Amino acid sequence: MRPSGRAADAIRPVSIEPGFAHHAEGSVLIRMGGTEVLCAASVESRVPPFLRGQGLGWVTAEYGMLPRATHKRGEREAARGKQSGRSQEIQRLIGRSLRAVVDRKAMGEMSITVDCDVLNADGGTRCAAITGAWVALSLALHTLVGKRVLAAVPLTGQVAAVSCGLGEAGALLDLDYAEDSAAHADANFVLTEAGGIVEIQATAEQAPFDEPQFLELMRLARLGTATLFEMQRAAVADATGRSSIE
Repeated sequence: MRPSGRAADAIRPVSIEPGFAHHAEGSVLIRMGGTEVLCAASVESRVPPFLRGQGLGWVTAEYGMLPRATHKRGEREAARGKQSGRSQEIQRLIGRSLRAVVDRKAMGEMSITVDCDVLNADGGTRCAAITGAWVALSLALHTLVGKRVLAAVPLTGQVAAVSCGLGEAGALLDLDYAEDSAAHADANFVLTEAGGIVEIQATAEQAPFDEPQFLELMRLARLGTATLFEMQRAAVADATGRSSIE
């Protein structure tokens, strides 16, 4: 029995609340179990220096955790004067994941930054951030279409992420903190709704795992992200009255 009572192939309760940050061009509060992440997309009419004059847009992300997002207070990274290596790695992952499903040429020379702030952490914060960031990005792009800045939403697909792991009872989908901290192996899968793989981060915490075990984790990840893709589409449709990719 999992601590939550879920079946091995069940994700945690998920909700995606659009418009949580009132001033952002696109935003959501995503909840996956006890993990809550605020994702807010901001638009700028310029690109980084290395892209100027190329006619390409840019999508990037920033990631951070509130001091009491976890069981004990963490020091604010701003107080230390630099980000942790973990925060830098996660925000680069989020940016790569979003750029995998954006037609940057169709964007033109503009930048969109998606800020992902973890309000409460109970495992899977990077996965929740990626899943919510796609919705925030989609809503921001719909806003630009509504203002006639863009002719159409320059998305080529959906991207979502979910964690899986190997425990005493075998392969498990969508680990919470208790499961993640005790897992024999854990993995984060970033997938597209078309079946593409953007990134897989998998680590054996104890003994190495084998290919059949990995394929079972992949099967669970595809099952979990299928549900997340449906919820992303529903959130965008509810907020805009339109389908998520048009």
